[in-house]
Amino acid sequence: MARIEKTFCRLCSGHCSLAVTIEDGRVIAVAPDKDAPRRQGPPCVKGIALPEILNHPERLTFPLKRKGNKGERNWERISWDEALDTISEKLENLRRSVSPECVGIALGNPKGLEINFAQRFASAFGTPNIAHTGYICHMPGEAASNFTMGSPCIPDVEHRPRCIVLWGCNPSHSHSITPDELKPVLEAGAKLIVIDPRKTKLAKQADIWIKPRPGSDGVLALGMIKVIIDEHLYDDAFVSQWTVGFDQLSEHIKTYSLQEVEAITWVPTEQIREAARLYGKTKPAAIEWGNALDHTALSFQTCRAISILRVLCGNLDIPGGERLVTLPPLTRPGHFMLLRQFPRNSTSMIGSEFKLATRYMFAPAQSLIKAIVDAKPRPLKAALLFGTNPLITYPNANEVHQALTKLEFLVVTDLFMTPAAAMADIVLPAATVCEFDEVGSYPPQNGVILAYPKLVEPPGECWPDIKIINRLAKKLGMGEYFWDNENAALDLILKPSGLNFDDFKKRRYLQGSQAEKKYEESGFKTPSGKAEIYSSQLAEMGYEPLPLYQELSNIPEMSDTYPLLLTNAKEQPFMHSAHRVIGSLRRIMPEPVITLHPEVAMQLGLNENEWVSIETRMGRITQKLVLDADIDPRIAVGSFGWWYPEKGAANLFGWRESNINILTDNNPPYDPAIGSMDLRGIPCKVSRI
Repeated sequence: MARIEKTFCRLCSGHCSLAVTIEDGRVIAVAPDKDAPRRQGPPCVKGIALPEILNHPERLTFPLKRKGNKGERNWERISWDEALDTISEKLENLRRSVSPECVGIALGNPKGLEINFAQRFASAFGTPNIAHTGYICHMPGEAASNFTMGSPCIPDVEHRPRCIVLWGCNPSHSHSITPDELKPVLEAGAKLIVIDPRKTKLAKQADIWIKPRPGSDGVLALGMIKVIIDEHLYDDAFVSQWTVGFDQLSEHIKTYSLQEVEAITWVPTEQIREAARLYGKTKPAAIEWGNALDHTALSFQTCRAISILRVLCGNLDIPGGERLVTLPPLTRPGHFMLLRQFPRNSTSMIGSEFKLATRYMFAPAQSLIKAIVDAKPRPLKAALLFGTNPLITYPNANEVHQALTKLEFLVVTDLFMTPAAAMADIVLPAATVCEFDEVGSYPPQNGVILAYPKLVEPPGECWPDIKIINRLAKKLGMGEYFWDNENAALDLILKPSGLNFDDFKKRRYLQGSQAEKKYEESGFKTPSGKAEIYSSQLAEMGYEPLPLYQELSNIPEMSDTYPLLLTNAKEQPFMHSAHRVIGSLRRIMPEPVITLHPEVAMQLGLNENEWVSIETRMGRITQKLVLDADIDPRIAVGSFGWWYPEKGAANLFGWRESNINILTDNNPPYDPAIGSMDLRGIPCKVSRI
């Protein structure tokens, strides 16, 4: 007999509430949980496909060991004991003969506790070399918010802003605000500003649609700041009482003109004024920013400029404005990661030159790859990959392939065989949502931590990432820092709340304080206790204390050889490189596409729906051409994350054919603070094959 259980989705950052139908021990359907405390709208197509993902016949279901030479793609089934013995023996030999620092760990899109467990493992093992997606996914914005306001902030859609800005994000496809949360805000009459090179579904509804040059968002933010200061649209009382650095900012905006901003951003001067006036005059207002802002060598200061825009208009911690995130009572992440027992030496970390990355205990991906290829600043001999497919998702895919080939030992944990997994020495089968107990995300980026109860048994011999890490740590003699059962770690995380995991499952979620204007009681969590437009803390670290026009206008130029600028967009059926094997999702988006303006296609002699060549100075790929009269004729919008499971492991699933990271570079320029690079606005050309 079927039964219905409640949980939350973990396939993207939406974390929608789900009512899960279970029959004969299998998830057979999902629906929105109308009684949930949050996110009650229907799940997206990824969430609807959850039963297909969980029950897919091609899931990895037992450990595999490479048989024969690297590159032959031959595998043999082994037991978990043999897998863990093999891994622990190799890692222990490297720890003794070389250094624990010659082992690297790489993690993909954060979903639950795998990052926290991996950091704890790294501390006890002795390696500071952990790479994850943070440097190009949310960390530039989170760091900018922390240095400006002392904490991240998120739009308070529950209390319906009167103006909302969607900046470099598309909630219809992938983001932390869902379309169902936006719908009542817009129906109540809120003004909508969309900043996106493409005319998305929400851009069509916008009062103002701005299509900037890819990568120029920081300059656009400075242009809006200039209008808001020049026309005195800022919140005078808030700025004078609760900020530092306004005078320095006011002096800086005199050094550039809106005409200069227009030349860099392609946004008409009058539209910059119109957007700044609408945002500045409408109260309350909120900005939701997206992953696109993280994808340049200017990401941190771009996000600083937008953070300052938020500060100037005084929308912080008011209903319908920007809610400053506070955490519920939980064990501090640094304590969980054992950072006090095993302090990290930031100078010994790969990527140590990126001081904000090391502050958040990770290295940019290129630092990991170059340490393998060049053995600088120190060699990496082995790597553990959890839920990441770097051959598709890391910039400069050809160098990534070189690095994975060179590694002495590679372990990959995933749900399905991927291009990266096919290069591994050991492949481990992962469990996923509904198949084990967990809490997430931790620390909560939006101030909310959720309970994910185990509802069904995982297929075959699949283990959760956290169990794999826990058991491997014990094999390596680090059992005193880990647990007999992983659920004890959940209790440790929840301990300050007074709950254990069984209690928490019934409550389902915990949220930080929702009080208004919390800063009036305790100040902002910055050195000055105020919102810091000018950051002396950044100056002390050797970084610009203000986002400067001269710095943010330093973006790549087109040329006669490469006359278009390449950017990319998320596709609703997929999450980064995941789900290409899922039939229902591939039917929605069967092929990768490159979008051009019709006039450009005509000039190039290209026809819609034909496969075309896309080329940068790094390489060439093919994608299928679609036309869009609404995009700027100077840009091309490609598909990200493409590989072809149907083409088999022998040639790594066609990883080179349509992979946009064949076209990207992982060499400088880098964002000096966090290590991101230019992944949008890349000069390219499109031509017949």
